[in-house]
Amino acid sequence: MKHEPVLDPIDRYSEVLFGLFMVLTFTGTLSVAGAGRDDVRTMLIAAIGCNTAWGFVDAVMYLLRSAVARGRRAELTRQVQAAGPDRAQQLIAAELGPLGQALDAHVLGHLEKTLRRQPAPPRRMHFERADLRGALGVFLMVFGSTFPVVLPFLFVQDLRLAMRLSGAVAIVMLFGCGYAWGRYAGGWPLRTGLAMVATGALIQAVVIALGG
Repeated sequence: MKHEPVLDPIDRYSEVLFGLFMVLTFTGTLSVAGAGRDDVRTMLIAAIGCNTAWGFVDAVMYLLRSAVARGRRAELTRQVQAAGPDRAQQLIAAELGPLGQALDAHVLGHLEKTLRRQPAPPRRMHFERADLRGALGVFLMVFGSTFPVVLPFLFVQDLRLAMRLSGAVAIVMLFGCGYAWGRYAGGWPLRTGLAMVATGALIQAVVIALGG
């Protein structure tokens, strides 16, 4: 049986970019002139530890967001089931936002009948298996995005070369995420990829300047 992806492309690439930005704040602080192997080791430990912690935090927040969103959908179902037809359709249109305002009464009526046929939802917040899969995916994306950038420091003794290789990997990852976002949005993948590289460089500079 084929499962639908738990995380949409926006969530997936957001988590990769978040982990990537975090690790770049560590690799960007190394100085070719003054850094030694002890400094590199300290940077590696800090980068991996930071992304492990933030991957865990992001995973927990994903679980909470999923439960809250499910609770909101359940509350809408209860409100629709308890309201009259006109009020129920108003509730549905308000929940859909601008899209709801563009739907005619026939479509809203169909949605209303669909919600009325649903079993009464539970009032307690709960997690589902898909939430746990999504949380694990979030953690792995934040945590896993650390290693492509730090691998050159593990295997290349020349610090200058390692920094160049690490920077090249980061540029490729930034461009890849931006390109994928551009394709998903139906816009300009190449332009979006280049914009993400520039954005990543700006974010890294600002975070390092602020002591991050």
